[in-house]
Amino acid sequence: MSIPLKVKSLLWFHNTFNKLDFDTLTPKQFRKFSDANRNMMGMLDDKQIPLAQVKDQVIPGSQIPIPIRIYRPCEADNLPVILYFHGGGFVIGSLDGYDNICRRIARDNEAIVVSVDYRLAPEWKYPAATIDCYDATVWVAANCKELGADASRLVVMGDSAGGNLATVTAMKARDLNGPEICYQVLVYPCTDARLINKSISRNGEGYLLTEQMLHWFVQHYVSEDEQKLEAYMSPVLAPDLSKLPPALIQVAEFDPLIDEGIAYAQRLQEAGNHVRLSRYKGLVHAFFTMPKYSKHFLAAHKEIQKVLSTELSLSVQGKKAIKHRKSQGANPKQYV
Repeated sequence: MSIPLKVKSLLWFHNTFNKLDFDTLTPKQFRKFSDANRNMMGMLDDKQIPLAQVKDQVIPGSQIPIPIRIYRPCEADNLPVILYFHGGGFVIGSLDGYDNICRRIARDNEAIVVSVDYRLAPEWKYPAATIDCYDATVWVAANCKELGADASRLVVMGDSAGGNLATVTAMKARDLNGPEICYQVLVYPCTDARLINKSISRNGEGYLLTEQMLHWFVQHYVSEDEQKLEAYMSPVLAPDLSKLPPALIQVAEFDPLIDEGIAYAQRLQEAGNHVRLSRYKGLVHAFFTMPKYSKHFLAAHKEIQKVLSTELSLSVQGKKAIKHRKSQGANPKQYV
């Protein structure tokens, strides 16, 4: 499929006016650039979506206190709860930068959303971000009653680096006998820090996320190259991926990360997990954060709404959920 015209225009604008030199760029400079670009969000997303309540809070973590932002779509209790981990290569990204995305997720899914302001590299190297995200998940699970949330319908979700942190959180919950997570939503996740897949070079220039940028992110995140092989850094390399929550994985055709997203879906399926793999043709990395710009971009949000509507209703029915997933088959599937 060719790239939609509106996506081509977005790429032209980005490639013409947003040139960055990653040989000299510092994380501080990139964060400043990213914050300035938020002024464009009026074109890329709706105006601030109103909700019943949005509240900032600081919660205890095992290493440091963790800032979070809690989104409540309505006054009802016993709502599903979604932990959201933002993207940004583990180096950039913030609660404010993802505010309207989390508002949309809360509204569309009638769920409490907890956005986690995890520690960023290089000030805080791996595994700091994974610790904060897991600690936040443990806290949410333990405080569901106070939040008005249903602990049996706890979802982890994230895009790009946040997709990595979402599935790593699910892995840690399994490994550490932590909270029971009923579903994971991984939007174009990075799952292989070695950066050796063919799509890295095939889509590594001209499609928003570049090969040079990916190496820059990883360089700032790791302390030593050996860490790239660890399961909580590169989930696709984990020796054991069994007994993880069912997953929706969304990938984009012209994203450098598409190959590792597909590979991770296949590995999850081979380990006996239920996986829905959706390939968005003609799209590029970061499309999830620009839902207003194109109907093609908004489709991913609508798919998540549809999938979670089914999965979260099934999650309270126990065996019916297992029967439903078996009837759907375990093999990864591709959707336009």
